[in-house]
Amino acid sequence: MQTITVALDAMGGDFGPRVTVPAAVQALSHFPELKVILVGDRELITQQLTTIGFSPTHRLVIKHSDRCISNCDKPSLALRNSVGSSMRIALDLVADDEANACVSCGNTGALMALSKFRLKLLPGIDRPALVSVLPTTTGNKTWMLDLGANVSVDADTLFQFAVMGSALAEIHINERPKVAILNIGEEEIKGNDLVKRCSELLTQTKEVNYCGYIEGNQLFHNVADVVVCDGFVGNVCLKSCEGVAHLFLDKVKNHFSSSKLKGWIAKKLFSSLFNELKVLNPDQYNGASLLGLRGTVIKSHGQADTSAIINAIGEAVHEVKQQVPSRISDRLEAVLLERHY
Repeated sequence: MQTITVALDAMGGDFGPRVTVPAAVQALSHFPELKVILVGDRELITQQLTTIGFSPTHRLVIKHSDRCISNCDKPSLALRNSVGSSMRIALDLVADDEANACVSCGNTGALMALSKFRLKLLPGIDRPALVSVLPTTTGNKTWMLDLGANVSVDADTLFQFAVMGSALAEIHINERPKVAILNIGEEEIKGNDLVKRCSELLTQTKEVNYCGYIEGNQLFHNVADVVVCDGFVGNVCLKSCEGVAHLFLDKVKNHFSSSKLKGWIAKKLFSSLFNELKVLNPDQYNGASLLGLRGTVIKSHGQADTSAIINAIGEAVHEVKQQVPSRISDRLEAVLLERHY
């Protein structure tokens, strides 16, 4: 069995080692092929391991770092002062082939800048993009990008996002994914120059199964397998969806906790309902891939809990197995060849 080594930025996120360390330990039981390198303050990591009664083994090792990058650091500042930080060391391990993937809950802008600097971009890619999964009413999944790595892009970059998203989704659904552009309407006359020009580019390529525009209210209805937008729109859209999901789940919880329903029937109904609604919990889909790099990097959201980080580690394991960067590179090569002729 192939060993897959994940370098986990243990200091990233709002909770740091209090969450990342238990998540790493639990992930080992979920993925027998997994080895985790916990990158961060050795003393703090050791304290957490002691608290949960676990000792470092050949499958879980500690790589000490003197400091971490703050969520408030600008990408340019983080890049200049990155040496010795937990995020930089985790990416160095991937760049030096000592790890197969990096997972971090830290500063998104810094992670993108450092990933570009240490891992480099694939040929034909101008900028990496954050992509993650949205649930749908049919039980299928929709991949959406960019989710915040690039606030503004041009049509060519948006086109590259479509190619990368299509290559990633194809791994999961084993057929040609339907690709759409997020827009303010489905009609061809709707939208700004960016989406219209990208639409023209996608219409002209056979390597992407382009199906036109999609509106925000269609995101969860399995209209498209891949939805493309710039990072500003994508991030606002994603955070809004997460907020609505949490609001809805909290309302349901409050309703049942204040209800007069008692006994076995209430308990059974409560349990059944939440099994149905848990798909709305953003933590179930935590782990956004930073596509377009020569290595695998997974961004977990800053408020991720233990189960969410385990999901992010699981995404890293899956993408390493599926050799996602190589698949994207092959697809880009085919697109460039098609354009040339």
